[in-house]
Amino acid sequence: MNEPKGNDPMSDGDYCTAGRTAPRGKSYDYFAAPLGSLSSGHLLFVSGASNVTIHADPSMEDLYRARFEAQVPIVRVKGGTVSIVYARSPRFGQLDSWLERPAEVTLNASVTWHIESRGSTSRLTANLCKLRLGSINLACGASRTEIMLPRPSATGSVHILGGASNVTIHRPEGVAARAHVGGGATNLTFDEKHFGAIGGDVNLQSPDFRDAANRYDIEVMGGANNLTIGAR
Repeated sequence: MNEPKGNDPMSDGDYCTAGRTAPRGKSYDYFAAPLGSLSSGHLLFVSGASNVTIHADPSMEDLYRARFEAQVPIVRVKGGTVSIVYARSPRFGQLDSWLERPAEVTLNASVTWHIESRGSTSRLTANLCKLRLGSINLACGASRTEIMLPRPSATGSVHILGGASNVTIHRPEGVAARAHVGGGATNLTFDEKHFGAIGGDVNLQSPDFRDAANRYDIEVMGGANNLTIGAR
């Protein structure tokens, strides 16, 4: 890729444009970066994410691998941060037709990952069961999203700001969790509890949350519709 380097707000330097290859006989573009001596990773969707599948591979030697159908975003890597930037329409300020183009990101399961989206998130499927997960932060709302969490070490965090619609969060059986939903909720399910409609803030937790060493703290701000949090 020949895109110029760009500054990321979370860093004090420039990202390096990621290596890009086109596998023989394939219709998609493929990105990867070496793991090296890294012990953690940060997957950052700068302008949001849609129609993306994320999963982990314990046997992979690279830090990450990604493939994109048709329209390809800018992908940059600095240290352990993988930054994915989709183009916006200069006229309407909206994400272009990439919304209908599937993408797949595979993360190295031997390091701890923090996953972040700074734009709206929709049609995200994140099978993180084999991952070492530090946190998930979706800053501008989430819709039609399914997240399968791994067994945590210490307290793992999931934060969704800007509301959640048709979102399901699975955690492993026997793992304690606490959920805070701000802004009211309709069709909210937490384990065996179901609420058709509830206003204001909602605070729910599993009975063993307070004493659990390994657990999840889940926060959804901006209201929720069809939100399910449960053990699988």
